[in-house]
Amino acid sequence: MGKTVIITGVAGFLGRHVAQLFAREGWRVVGIDEVPPEKVRISDLTYHQVALPDSRLAEVLRAEEPQACIHCAGCASVGLSMDDPAADFRGNVALVFEVLEALRRHAPRCRFLLLSSAAVYGDPATLPVTEKHDVRPLSPYGYHKRQAELLCEEFSRIHGLPTASARIFSAYGPGLRRQVVWDICEKVLSLGKLALRGTGAESRDFIHATDIAHGLHILTQNAPCEGEIYNLSSGREVTIAELAGLLVARLGSSAKPSFDGRATPGNPLRWRADITKIAALGFAPTVPFESGIDAVTTWARAVIAGS
Repeated sequence: MGKTVIITGVAGFLGRHVAQLFAREGWRVVGIDEVPPEKVRISDLTYHQVALPDSRLAEVLRAEEPQACIHCAGCASVGLSMDDPAADFRGNVALVFEVLEALRRHAPRCRFLLLSSAAVYGDPATLPVTEKHDVRPLSPYGYHKRQAELLCEEFSRIHGLPTASARIFSAYGPGLRRQVVWDICEKVLSLGKLALRGTGAESRDFIHATDIAHGLHILTQNAPCEGEIYNLSSGREVTIAELAGLLVARLGSSAKPSFDGRATPGNPLRWRADITKIAALGFAPTVPFESGIDAVTTWARAVIAGS
């Protein structure tokens, strides 16, 4: 029999990419999300419409007998966490506990991978940032992702549940209608001008959703899953000014990016990941940044022209 993976939040941006990659790799994919089945639109998927946390998760685990669980569900907004930290806690800490506890009781050999975030680092003192760097989050979101990582460590060390956490840096790709890449595309295509927060010297380490899915598959296959943590990114630093210039050029616009010099609360200044640890397990980025941006701009044109 083939291997079975459960993906929570399967209808979301990263959940869809993870489901598609695991299916291509020969896994039987079981998805969990709260949206109606007709909105999922993923082939080769056994789907359970469940709004987690829910006691029905136990029934799904007993019926499906998964070898792995990739946790893509939860809140994913720094800004919203600043406005409503309680909701972010429920989505990023309490929910993780409920899933881990269900696995402990009903699928104790299932390997659990948490999608964590580089937001746990805050503003790193040095770059590139390794997994051993101090964690100093700047937002409730970052603190809650760190607490979720500690839950994974707890369940691994105390209960023997195999877990690992992937600190994802700046995800991008066609289908993601938020964060800076989409924000720039939308402003350029809809307004014909580009006014942005900050100075433009801020930087991010972008990783395409396809490479995130690839990294998670490698961790599922090769990681010891003893509660450890991995950076998951490209290892390339790109300033927001560079990103804006590239997107404007790819969109064929004459817009001139302008920056207001104001910092956004909760957001770090510079990021670049050291990916040595996950590379030792066999990971290497496969989507060149420029090629990924080409795909995003093609998609954004189609979306905005049709809206």
